[in-house]
Amino acid sequence: MAYLEITLQIDDSNRAAAAAVYSQYKQPFLTTVPGATSKDLLVRDEDVQVLHGFDTVAHAEDYLSSDLFTSDVVGGLSPLLTAQPEIRIYDAV
Repeated sequence: MAYLEITLQIDDSNRAAAAAVYSQYKQPFLTTVPGATSKDLLVRDEDVQVLHGFDTVAHAEDYLSSDLFTSDVVGGLSPLLTAQPEIRIYDAV
Protein backbone atom coordinates (compact mmCIF):
# COMPACT_ATOMS: atom_id res chain seq x y z
CA MET A 1 0.00 0.00 0.00
CA ALA A 2 1.17 3.52 -0.80
CA TYR A 3 -0.20 7.01 -0.30
CA LEU A 4 0.16 10.13 -2.37
CA GLU A 5 -0.49 13.23 -0.28
CA ILE A 6 -0.96 16.57 -2.01
CA THR A 7 -1.23 19.62 0.24
CA LEU A 8 -2.87 22.67 -1.32
CA GLN A 9 -2.94 26.27 -0.14
CA ILE A 10 -6.35 27.59 -1.16
CA ASP A 11 -8.17 30.69 0.09
CA ASP A 12 -11.46 30.07 1.88
CA SER A 13 -13.30 31.82 -0.95
CA ASN A 14 -11.99 29.20 -3.45
CA ARG A 15 -12.47 26.05 -1.39
CA ALA A 16 -15.88 25.23 -2.84
CA ALA A 17 -14.40 25.42 -6.36
CA ALA A 18 -11.50 23.18 -5.30
CA ALA A 19 -13.94 20.68 -3.78
CA ALA A 20 -15.81 20.65 -7.11
CA VAL A 21 -12.58 19.74 -8.95
CA TYR A 22 -11.98 16.97 -6.40
CA SER A 23 -15.53 15.63 -6.89
CA GLN A 24 -15.35 15.85 -10.68
CA TYR A 25 -12.22 13.69 -10.92
CA LYS A 26 -12.65 11.31 -7.97
CA GLN A 27 -14.55 8.62 -9.88
CA PRO A 28 -12.35 8.78 -13.01
CA PHE A 29 -9.32 8.46 -10.70
CA LEU A 30 -10.74 5.38 -8.98
CA THR A 31 -11.87 3.67 -12.18
CA THR A 32 -9.11 4.51 -14.67
CA VAL A 33 -5.83 5.03 -12.79
CA PRO A 34 -3.81 1.81 -12.45
CA GLY A 35 -3.44 0.75 -8.83
CA ALA A 36 -5.76 3.44 -7.40
CA THR A 37 -7.61 2.28 -4.28
CA SER A 38 -8.95 5.43 -2.59
CA LYS A 39 -9.13 9.22 -2.71
CA ASP A 40 -10.07 11.45 0.23
CA LEU A 41 -10.33 15.20 0.69
CA LEU A 42 -9.01 16.44 4.04
CA VAL A 43 -9.87 20.03 4.97
CA ARG A 44 -8.11 22.01 7.71
CA ASP A 45 -8.15 25.72 8.52
CA GLU A 46 -4.61 26.13 7.20
CA ASP A 47 -4.81 23.98 4.03
CA VAL A 48 -6.56 21.29 2.02
CA GLN A 49 -5.05 17.86 1.45
CA VAL A 50 -5.95 15.19 -1.05
CA LEU A 51 -4.91 11.73 0.08
CA HIS A 52 -4.73 9.12 -2.69
CA GLY A 53 -4.36 5.41 -1.97
CA PHE A 54 -2.46 3.10 -4.33
CA ASP A 55 -1.39 -0.51 -4.34
CA THR A 56 2.28 0.43 -4.97
CA VAL A 57 4.60 3.43 -4.83
CA ALA A 58 5.28 2.98 -8.56
CA HIS A 59 1.59 3.48 -9.37
CA ALA A 60 1.50 6.62 -7.20
CA GLU A 61 4.52 7.99 -9.06
CA ASP A 62 3.00 7.11 -12.44
CA TYR A 63 -0.20 8.99 -11.60
CA LEU A 64 1.76 12.24 -11.22
CA SER A 65 2.69 12.09 -14.91
CA SER A 66 -0.72 10.92 -16.17
CA ASP A 67 -2.96 13.10 -18.35
CA LEU A 68 -5.69 12.96 -15.72
CA PHE A 69 -3.38 14.58 -13.19
CA THR A 70 -1.27 16.92 -15.33
CA SER A 71 -4.04 18.22 -17.59
CA ASP A 72 -7.35 17.78 -15.81
CA VAL A 73 -6.64 18.03 -12.08
CA VAL A 74 -3.75 20.49 -12.22
CA GLY A 75 -5.54 22.52 -14.88
CA GLY A 76 -8.63 22.80 -12.71
CA LEU A 77 -6.82 23.59 -9.48
CA SER A 78 -4.01 25.88 -10.67
CA PRO A 79 -6.10 29.09 -10.76
CA LEU A 80 -7.24 28.41 -7.17
CA LEU A 81 -3.82 27.91 -5.54
CA THR A 82 -2.01 30.55 -3.51
CA ALA A 83 1.24 28.54 -3.39
CA GLN A 84 2.88 25.57 -5.08
CA PRO A 85 1.39 22.25 -3.93
CA GLU A 86 3.43 20.07 -1.60
CA ILE A 87 3.55 16.49 -2.88
CA ARG A 88 4.65 13.50 -0.84
CA ILE A 89 4.53 9.75 -1.44
CA TYR A 90 4.50 7.33 1.47
CA ASP A 91 5.13 3.58 1.41
CA ALA A 92 2.89 1.94 4.01
CA VAL A 93 4.61 -1.11 5.45
